[in-house]
Amino acid sequence: MASTPTAQDTLAARFAEHRGHLIGVAYRLTGTRADAEDAVQESWLRLAGLDDAGQDAIRDLRGWLTTVVGRICLDRLKSAAAQRERYVGQWLPEPVVTPFGQPVSEDPLDLAVRDDGLRMAALVVLDKLTPEQRVAFVLHDAFSLPFAEIADILGCSVDAARQHGSRGRRALADADPAPRAPLDEQAKILEKFVTALLAGDIGAVVELLHPDAVLIGDSDGKGRTTRQLMVGADKLARFFVGLMRKYAPESVTRGAPVLVNGDLGFYLPPLPGREGFLALDEHVQAMSVRDGKIVAIYDVVNPDKLTRITRPGAAPS
Repeated sequence: MASTPTAQDTLAARFAEHRGHLIGVAYRLTGTRADAEDAVQESWLRLAGLDDAGQDAIRDLRGWLTTVVGRICLDRLKSAAAQRERYVGQWLPEPVVTPFGQPVSEDPLDLAVRDDGLRMAALVVLDKLTPEQRVAFVLHDAFSLPFAEIADILGCSVDAARQHGSRGRRALADADPAPRAPLDEQAKILEKFVTALLAGDIGAVVELLHPDAVLIGDSDGKGRTTRQLMVGADKLARFFVGLMRKYAPESVTRGAPVLVNGDLGFYLPPLPGREGFLALDEHVQAMSVRDGKIVAIYDVVNPDKLTRITRPGAAPS
């Protein structure tokens, strides 16, 4: 005989209905899976910790939880700013990797990154905002939270919250991150790019890159990638073709296309070194395409950011 659900069971079921939404909010705000999951778990603990009167006073559970997650993420963003000062090289969001051409898992974050605003190009721009600008812009523009509630999160006036959101919106518009290109177009470009690299054809690589293409590497000094921002098709082409001489050919041929935050990217498994060739670190590379050209390549090598990725061949959870 089935037992009667308790009030806590009912509350947990209501919370579960909003968990996917909250994961998307928290990841867009923090750029890391761990912080996103921790923020959502903390929001549940705060909800469950309310007495009956406190729970009954919540008229819009989704809005209440979004506000709580926003406040938690604001604190995370402020503390992260100090940590970034000690970070070695460039910083990129923690990639959400899903297999290409396979069923997408039901993991809430795997589903959330289908949203255009969670692509790597957009998150990189968001990371340049102040914590207040990021929270105001994301919560209002992406999740329709009123500025009155955002002001309460930020501890400022409604006009100040509106100004934070406006500055975030303007920064995103000025950066003009490339919108998501169709996956079939991305696949053709990636295939041509890999073929040109294997052939050592600098001219063919240049042809696939936007003249102002950028390469951003993220390792925190724990793997091999560029520490400085690299800009320009010719510079990037020569850099990549030069790398092909330092690593065994199977470094690339053992790789596989994957989806990185919903865009096509490339996964390179680690490979021991052998005579004449360097050992290869594990890489997750995302790319952004505009008008048939690669405008940005994001190379994540920091092993701390690759602990939770779904690797090619792994069954969806």
